[in-house]
Amino acid sequence: MVEKGSIRAEQYLAPETLSQLAPFEMRAKMIVEGVMNGMHRSPYQGLAVEFAEHRQYVPGDETRHLDWKVYGRTDKLYLKQYQQETNLDIVLLVDASGSMRYGSLDEKGGWGGTKAGTTNSTWTKYDHATATCAALAHLCLQQRDRIGLATFSNKIRSQVKRSNMRDQWRSIVQILSQDPVEDETDLVKVADQVLSSVTNRALFFLISDFMCDPVQIREALARFRHKRHDVVLVQVLDRREIKFDLDETAPFVGLEGEGTIHVDARSVRETYLEVFARHQAEVQTIARGFGFDFEQVNSHESVGPPLARLFARRIAISRRNARG
Repeated sequence: MVEKGSIRAEQYLAPETLSQLAPFEMRAKMIVEGVMNGMHRSPYQGLAVEFAEHRQYVPGDETRHLDWKVYGRTDKLYLKQYQQETNLDIVLLVDASGSMRYGSLDEKGGWGGTKAGTTNSTWTKYDHATATCAALAHLCLQQRDRIGLATFSNKIRSQVKRSNMRDQWRSIVQILSQDPVEDETDLVKVADQVLSSVTNRALFFLISDFMCDPVQIREALARFRHKRHDVVLVQVLDRREIKFDLDETAPFVGLEGEGTIHVDARSVRETYLEVFARHQAEVQTIARGFGFDFEQVNSHESVGPPLARLFARRIAISRRNARG
């Protein structure tokens, strides 16, 4: 177990990850609410740094914002309005259910570690999710965005309230490194719990293997869309789950209480890959049907490149929206 005083940035952030993410900024695809000056547009109009539009003067408005040049051309009184630049609220939702304990890669040396990885001496999907969260939290805090965390399985298990204070990154990593990884997944219940405590619009990163019924995924995402939140689905999978490159008879253990069966991997590989491809296609279709981003990551590969692709895509969408 990692002691709180021993947590250091270099334990959880690979230098190559930071270099890969340095050029990017997180942008929400929606207008966000905020409470302090930051990097993202607010829906509230007022005096700020970027001109937005004119509005016709009505009695009672402050005359100091009158545009006298427009008055000279039209003989009508108009006010200048501006877009406020605000911070973005971000919540990392991390799947800590039993299936995230799987990994086929050896434990990474020099890594700060999680209980899931050190217990099994492997680089688990949960380890990769933690590394992804460490990178996201670091980047967002650099932008002065408020960021929070919730780990979950069949309910919310641990939470870190949203903040952009200096020690927030340490608090997030502390929870991720020490939380147990167990139990089944209940995305619908988790969505209801987390949305009861988030009243302003926010950007959620839902980080999971999504190895559950697509109906459950659809119902959970519908709740986020109903509340007008933005969601990014980051699917963490082990390479063996993606390729099923096994060639022996072996016991397959259900990590969320499904029991154990002995299977000749070669005889079921084709069927497995067909079912897996259908599941993947359905999950992506559900996510994009709600207008949410989806990014699949391979736990055997670096954290940086898929996040860089995600950021580049979101920035491109933001610029297209800005151009109208």
